[in-house]
Amino acid sequence: MAIHVEGLVSIAFFYLLILCVGIWAAWKNKHSGESEGTDRSETIMVGGRDIGLFVGGFTMTATWVGGGYINGTAEYVYLPGYGLAWAQAPFGYALSLVVGGLFFAKPMRSRGYVTMLDPFQQIYGKRMGGLLFIPALMGEIFWSAAILSALGATLSVIADIHIQTSVVLSALIAIFYTLVGGLYSVAYTDVVQLFCIFLGLWISVPFALTNPAVTDITVTAVKHVYQSPWRGSISKEDTWTWIDNFCLLMLGGIPWQVYFQRVLSASSATYAQVLSFIAALGCLVMAVPSVLIGAIGASTDWNQTSYRNGTPFEKKEADMILPIVLQHLCPPFVSFFGLGAVSAAVMSSADSSILSASSMFARNIYQLAFRQSASDREIVWVMRITIFVFGGLATLMALVTGTVYGLWYLSSDLVYVIIFPQLISVLFIKGTNTYGSVAGYLFGMFLRIGGGEPYLQLPPFIYYPGWVTERREHPMTGVLVDLVVQKFPFKTTSMLASFLGNVAVSYLAKYLFESGKLSYKYDFLDAVVSSHSGEIMDKTTLVTRSNNIGLSEMAPVKPRLSVTLAAAFTRRDTPPAATVEEEDELSSPDFSHHDNQ
Repeated sequence: MAIHVEGLVSIAFFYLLILCVGIWAAWKNKHSGESEGTDRSETIMVGGRDIGLFVGGFTMTATWVGGGYINGTAEYVYLPGYGLAWAQAPFGYALSLVVGGLFFAKPMRSRGYVTMLDPFQQIYGKRMGGLLFIPALMGEIFWSAAILSALGATLSVIADIHIQTSVVLSALIAIFYTLVGGLYSVAYTDVVQLFCIFLGLWISVPFALTNPAVTDITVTAVKHVYQSPWRGSISKEDTWTWIDNFCLLMLGGIPWQVYFQRVLSASSATYAQVLSFIAALGCLVMAVPSVLIGAIGASTDWNQTSYRNGTPFEKKEADMILPIVLQHLCPPFVSFFGLGAVSAAVMSSADSSILSASSMFARNIYQLAFRQSASDREIVWVMRITIFVFGGLATLMALVTGTVYGLWYLSSDLVYVIIFPQLISVLFIKGTNTYGSVAGYLFGMFLRIGGGEPYLQLPPFIYYPGWVTERREHPMTGVLVDLVVQKFPFKTTSMLASFLGNVAVSYLAKYLFESGKLSYKYDFLDAVVSSHSGEIMDKTTLVTRSNNIGLSEMAPVKPRLSVTLAAAFTRRDTPPAATVEEEDELSSPDFSHHDNQ
């Protein structure tokens, strides 16, 4: 197998650039937050909460604009039978950032949380927080694995590099600079990542458009030339599927630690909102070259190019249409510059997911659930170890698991179906409790898994209205099989059922205990009349009647605001006896001591 030296040199240059920027960011900010007394672990997780507008705008945009975003957008625009109408990611994720900025960024940042799971553990308890960690972790790990798997396949095509070598090397670089720099390294490499994508693609697009083998894309948008028009269309029977998938992107793109990692690193709640809106615009702008490249792929007579012997769709390489267009329709020097830039950007996309997973584990599982007395140094080492472990796990899955994309699809659905309704409930619905949270979790998971997942050969056991059996090529094996296709929007239905189940069961449990129909001694989850209903959060401690959970990594709160903040976190929906106890705690010397620190 011949190795393309120019391609290797280009990729090596951009990889080295990303690595150097990551190490420089770690060195530049190694003492960040020390003057304010910020713990090192919090600096790693949320960057000392001093990420500015410029870097913040880039890193927030890079929440979704990475390798999967640009490659996936180009793929769907190119795919015959789909086209631009089904390339939902640009508008879906842009609206996700707008909705997140309008409704979620401000309450999360203003309350000083460190991870997305903090409010769940505050209201529903540490056990429920641990349960919600499972789909969140699955989403982050499988996303990283999917990125690395796609990167390995791309490099093996464009530079004839062995897939295992490219995956391992890419993962090691991303893990290394994330290990030494935390969020600062992630944020600064995101700036380089977006510049690489923007320059690499825009330099390549004019050359690809003017290639003799490419027909005018304005013609192929509406007319069948080499394949169906790339504009695409949505048939009547697919309307609900389209809506379901769009809601999954728009709403399911919110409850991810990679997003709240950026929100919580902003210097203020208002900044967090502004950064979300800037990133929404950035998502749309960064999608333009990908859309054009997908359209170019659909407008090309591939037999006139060096690709030859069929189209990428016929060779089952539609998912790599972007690097194929760059390689075969652009001059070599442009091609390798673009491919190197895009490959480095894809590699850089895996870092934030690895950091997100390790942040949630170190804080919400290790510290708050098992080792409340853990020192800051201990938490930092737990983070470093888990960055390496989760990065290694994602790499291993990318190398040996053929169904990594199926696992990613299913886990992202579970994030939408389970975590999103729980996030709405915990932030905006007064009175929800652990009983409702458990019920909503189970309802959502049962209804989603019941719909099946063709990518994993997981047959449905719930046949929703409108289901049909279609003979399709299996995504993994390539063998023609009969697959059950759910036309009903069962993902959004599952999400709504999870939300309604949470609210209904929470209020039912609250009524049964507070009315005396059930004795308080049966509140075995301590959800209505015991510990979690009396939780109060100030800048240092999450106080319950039964135990104290140290939250030393919460955002600093000005003394004059701490009483107001504590009051905002006091549950007002507890029985009269509990209210008296809560007032005693608020006036106790211990609480006053916390407030004045």
